[in-house]
Amino acid sequence: MSALEIEAAPRARLPRQVPFIIGNEGCERFSFYGMRNILTPFLVSSLLLYLPEAARPGAAKDVFHTFVIGVYFFPLLGGWLADRFLGKYRTVLWLSLVYCIGHLCLALFEHSVAGFYTGLALIALGAGGIKPCVAAFVGDQFDEGNRHLAKVVFDAFYWIINVGSFLASLLMPFFLRQYGAAVAFGLPGALMAIATLVFWMGRKHYVMQPPTRRDPHGFAQVVKSALLARAPGQGRPGLAVFVVAVALALGSLALVPVLGIVAALCVALVLLLAGMVVGTQLQLDRVRGLHPAEAIEGVGVVLRVLVVFALVTPFWSLFDQKASTWVLQANAMQAPGWLHPAQMQAVNPALVLLLIPFNNLVLYPMLRRWGIEPTALRRMTAGIAFSAIAWVVVGMLQLALDGGSPVHIAWQVLPYVFLTMGEVLVSATGLEFAYSQAPPAMKGTLMSFWTLSVTVGNLWVLLANAGVRNDAVLAGIASTGMGATAFQMFFFAAFAGVAALAFGLYARRYRMVDYYRST
Repeated sequence: MSALEIEAAPRARLPRQVPFIIGNEGCERFSFYGMRNILTPFLVSSLLLYLPEAARPGAAKDVFHTFVIGVYFFPLLGGWLADRFLGKYRTVLWLSLVYCIGHLCLALFEHSVAGFYTGLALIALGAGGIKPCVAAFVGDQFDEGNRHLAKVVFDAFYWIINVGSFLASLLMPFFLRQYGAAVAFGLPGALMAIATLVFWMGRKHYVMQPPTRRDPHGFAQVVKSALLARAPGQGRPGLAVFVVAVALALGSLALVPVLGIVAALCVALVLLLAGMVVGTQLQLDRVRGLHPAEAIEGVGVVLRVLVVFALVTPFWSLFDQKASTWVLQANAMQAPGWLHPAQMQAVNPALVLLLIPFNNLVLYPMLRRWGIEPTALRRMTAGIAFSAIAWVVVGMLQLALDGGSPVHIAWQVLPYVFLTMGEVLVSATGLEFAYSQAPPAMKGTLMSFWTLSVTVGNLWVLLANAGVRNDAVLAGIASTGMGATAFQMFFFAAFAGVAALAFGLYARRYRMVDYYRST
């Protein structure tokens, strides 16, 4: 559209229903981060008191990361329900009610393991289920006349998420210490109830897209055709790879007694996805003529992007431990009496609000002046590397603590700076990258896989935690002269460092495409 046409066109207005969705998002994010950020200290100090003292931190980490796994797995279910059966509005509304019941369980069953864990499961279902629907529901409210205003709303979304996280990180540890778990978990529940009410109040104004029919040329259908396709005089190596992956996935369920049901199921899921990706790539060319060329090309792009997502999973294993491992470390540090160790998590969203404008206004223009284009893949490579540096610093702080040296909690600000820079470079950039690479019909599929990468990242944490419970592993760690916690910190730093190297090498030969909608 030319400048004259823009001037002649009537001034577009923000849809009147959008404030209801933004209000819902602000309250929901406060409720989620409010309960999440006090979960580890509550588990260690209250719910897990029946365990030996030395076992409580490890058990708390397992519970926390199992919960996060659920939160980032259930977007697959929520997106499927919205797309095929309920539509986005009803999916968000009904799963928000489930979400509220989960919060109620946390407040009521602070002394009941079964009741509290039921609450966590319901919150994982509710928070995860609505995750892929809310942002897409916002997009549904815009049309050709005002879609340029959508960016304003999405920017508001991002800011309100971080403002909610910042306030929740500051306030909820204080409420936990001063008023107890019932109030500290009840207040986020009340905010979630308000979020649901605000969302319901806008029901008469929303644009509601109906569920879509099953696409015969969608991602799943093309993958199925590829795995089953035959070629004259050739075998089906792709199908063989997938069958082996299925067998290994079933065999991994034998690990339930060692890893627990959630971790074992995640291992099975990873094996299935790996078999699907490799198997489909081996036989994708065979389905030409069965599906449109753009659908086949779209699946090929998704498969290539999945390799990118797989290399990002180590970042998530480091990032999400700021609410578990880092909080436990902060408990052992010197701190002023008014500061709860869990409140250090507020540093992360505060830095996000500072680093995003710094990167866009200072860092990226400076790099371009130096002849370095900060492409999406370069930013993500650097982000994974920054997370590795953060964990080297945290490991050094842990060595000082293990050696008996007093360490002030303010030193944790330094690794938070590196980790948050990593988050800014990986998280927001990853969404941008995924959106640009996926054809319109497969954007939802790719966004679901992006959330699944967080699930896999937290799986690596559970596997590492299970490893240090092995006597042989503990003996090997002891021979290094380091404690188990410090050793794990340096292990995760090396894990992310190797991932950054592999990511950078893969990025150099990745063939970029651009599926942004043309104007």
